[in-house]
Amino acid sequence: MHPYPMWLTFATFVGSAVIYTIFLKPHPSQNIVIGGASGAMPPVLGWAAVTGDAPGEAWLLFLIIFVWTPPHFWSLALYRTKEYAAAGLPMLPVTHGAEYTRRHVFLYTVGLTLVTLVPYVIGMTGWFYLTSAVLLDAIFLGYAWLIWRDYSDAVARVTFRWSILYLALLFAALLIDHYLPA
Repeated sequence: MHPYPMWLTFATFVGSAVIYTIFLKPHPSQNIVIGGASGAMPPVLGWAAVTGDAPGEAWLLFLIIFVWTPPHFWSLALYRTKEYAAAGLPMLPVTHGAEYTRRHVFLYTVGLTLVTLVPYVIGMTGWFYLTSAVLLDAIFLGYAWLIWRDYSDAVARVTFRWSILYLALLFAALLIDHYLPA
């Protein structure tokens, strides 16, 4: 048993349960961006648990989840702004307004699209993943564009739900691609 996964898990726990929950979640408007680091750690933890190491590929999976987190949660926060404000949580639409948040949903989704292409660019994946990522990203970008340019609570709800399915399908494509013949 390697101690590395244990220390990574401990750091993730402290980051999530203590630093994020107690200090970051209730204060800065970028709480989701900062807190996304703990939520993005499972691929790194799993890789380290199996191999005793966390190479760049593991951190790339971390980066995908990390960049996915803001448009995912801000889509929710846009149609739940009143609830976040009532709870005293400084989510981006509460602190900076809906227009600013909608633009950032789109910009982060563009960033996510670029990050999801990196596994193919570095030779980590093949054609199946690339095709899947491009299709999934096109749909997510379409929803993010609608949030930015033609907002409605209904669009935000659909985008939030899509973002959950998106991440599951993206990682499923990564797994399938791994087992396809080269």
